[in-house]
Amino acid sequence: MKLGEVERLRDEISEFVADVFASLPRRDQRRWGGCYLRGLMLDGRRKSVQPMAERLPDGNMQALQQFVNQSPWDPRPVLRRIAERLSRAICPEVWVIDDVSFPKCGTASVGVARQYCGALGKRANCQVAVSVHAATDTASCPLDWQLYLPREWTDEPDRCHRAGVPDEAVAHQEKWRLALGMLDTLAGWELKTPVVVADAGYGISTPFRTGLEERGLPYVLALTGKEVAHAEQAEPHRPLYGGLGPPTLPRYRTPPRAICVLAAQTAPEHFSEVTWRQGSKGPMTSRFTVLTIRPAGKQSLAAAQTAGGGRNRWDGVLPARTLLVEWPHGQDTPTGYWISNLPATAPVADLVRWAKMRWRIEHDYRELKHGLGLDHFEGRTWRGWHHHVTLVTAAQAFLTLRRLDPKAHTPA
Repeated sequence: MKLGEVERLRDEISEFVADVFASLPRRDQRRWGGCYLRGLMLDGRRKSVQPMAERLPDGNMQALQQFVNQSPWDPRPVLRRIAERLSRAICPEVWVIDDVSFPKCGTASVGVARQYCGALGKRANCQVAVSVHAATDTASCPLDWQLYLPREWTDEPDRCHRAGVPDEAVAHQEKWRLALGMLDTLAGWELKTPVVVADAGYGISTPFRTGLEERGLPYVLALTGKEVAHAEQAEPHRPLYGGLGPPTLPRYRTPPRAICVLAAQTAPEHFSEVTWRQGSKGPMTSRFTVLTIRPAGKQSLAAAQTAGGGRNRWDGVLPARTLLVEWPHGQDTPTGYWISNLPATAPVADLVRWAKMRWRIEHDYRELKHGLGLDHFEGRTWRGWHHHVTLVTAAQAFLTLRRLDPKAHTPA
């Protein structure tokens, strides 16, 4: 946005800041919060402190630097207020869980390590953050963020402390654990959870799926097609007890097969055309079917035994789950797979729409990165990173509310 446009919105931004930054105890903190938001919205290639301060008529580099990197304000109440307002405005159909990477030079910035970097499509030096987004086909916004700390960081507590990582965050947590923790946080904020959606990086994790089920959360999660399962009608067989040793456990007579094989064996007439949204080039349509499978593998077996009361009390039956399969016209084999704990009787159009709604957060990332400087933070500390990400989220939330309703800056 041009400086004149931002200045014309100054009163609205001030109202928005007064609401979402109400938890900040000092007036000058709220003032610099509004100043930082205006700097993020202004046109400019870099959205780090120095260039933003130079572009703003009331910019002060030292004050903004201190506000972002050293000031001890808590970003959690700010994110909570943003989540409350955006959830009410968007009425999300899904919460999308994803992770995003930030290429970095050097090794001092918190969480930086050589790991897979989605922004570059290869392993590289970067930070990675896990996020939860509220989404419909027409609007979306991040609700929460957590910076991922690789083991090379958590194995060196002194390094973490130098970067300002709080003691409770030093223990290593896989990305799926961070995601479950954020879902617990959002539940604590009394936000109603819709369908949880995520890519195959999360969908292939049996502990993640089990965690969602233990929380009573519905999900539609992508798979790669390599995961193994039994067909719905498969039944375990208990061999006769020979009289020696512990009783023989029930087992399936045939080994599990990859779900891509199970899907490819489905008759073509079982697939139907589904249109899930209007794209820039017309309706987006493909062929889909819904199958019932019994996910197998060591982790699925262990989870089923635990849920069944333990290894010796389990009846051997693997729980059934719904599998959504996409097989477009002109393709020799299916191309997309999603697992869900929703019943197979759920309307296929709904399952498809939820599965495909992950596209919406790509809009978030474009706006957050290219428009608002999500990846332009030049500090090195845990506090500074979370402050910057919270401020970028606030800027996007303000713009999203204006798109939905020009009067939406007025708190409800």
